[in-house]
Amino acid sequence: MKYDILLIGGNGFVGRVIAAQLQLAGYSVLVPTGHLGAARELRMLPKVHVEEADVHEFDELQSLCERIKQNGAVINLVGVLHDKPAQPYGKVFKAAHVELPKNIITAMQLHGLKRYLHMSALGADSHGPSMYQRSKGDGEAAVKASNLDWTIFRPSVIFGAQDQFINLFSKLTKLFPAMPLANSQAQFQPVSVDDVAGAFVKSLSMPQTIRQSYDLVGPTVYTMKEIVEFAARKAKTSCLIIPVPAFVGYLQALAFEFLPGPTLMSRDNIASMQVPNTLPVNSVDALPEVFKMSRRSLEGMQ
Repeated sequence: MKYDILLIGGNGFVGRVIAAQLQLAGYSVLVPTGHLGAARELRMLPKVHVEEADVHEFDELQSLCERIKQNGAVINLVGVLHDKPAQPYGKVFKAAHVELPKNIITAMQLHGLKRYLHMSALGADSHGPSMYQRSKGDGEAAVKASNLDWTIFRPSVIFGAQDQFINLFSKLTKLFPAMPLANSQAQFQPVSVDDVAGAFVKSLSMPQTIRQSYDLVGPTVYTMKEIVEFAARKAKTSCLIIPVPAFVGYLQALAFEFLPGPTLMSRDNIASMQVPNTLPVNSVDALPEVFKMSRRSLEGMQ
């Protein structure tokens, strides 16, 4: 069977919402995943087919592209948040944010596919202060250098029922009666996962979005302190937030990197906060202006 959409990274927080919206819009979707057991939610969607595949293996990527209709599209949502320090970035960031997009482009070209939607990040910049931003910037550069009909999306921090940002702080405010917070004045413009998904799906039927890059932000700018306060209210806890100097945050992040289990915060995350994660001056506010969407606010989050 041939599918309308190849959704790479479709088993993640954003991918599951995009898959559901694609199905509602009438598209058939192929979702490769390395974690079939974790894809139960997706497998309940009748027009979404999930199968085990390693997209970092070029032969597997090629065979996936072969099963997409000629007028279909490939969507790449793959992103990782942590890596070991290296210049300009580590192997994990390189594989996910730079090499994978290049391989997708090559596989698409081999099978005559043209339409490609790429998830980048607000602040992506080959010369940015963090490895994450630099690797995302290099990934964007590879996409823009291709002959595909690409569209790049650059969201701020994405929030939603299953996010790893607001929910992380909600958990922490439940655990600790007081929380030292570095970079408390760092700025973010969080955007709803439903709005991000809507922009991806709408762009498929908007030829004017081809070879365009869009910043996706929510309606309100918050400081880090305001976001943690919101997370505490959501968790119905009272947690005293104590702003601390940047070097304390650096030491906290260093400690988190060496703790067992998933990394909650890294020094690279701290480096990313040097640049406001907000709509740049003179940038188009794409959700209302291009996609004609009224954006959901953080306060309306369920």
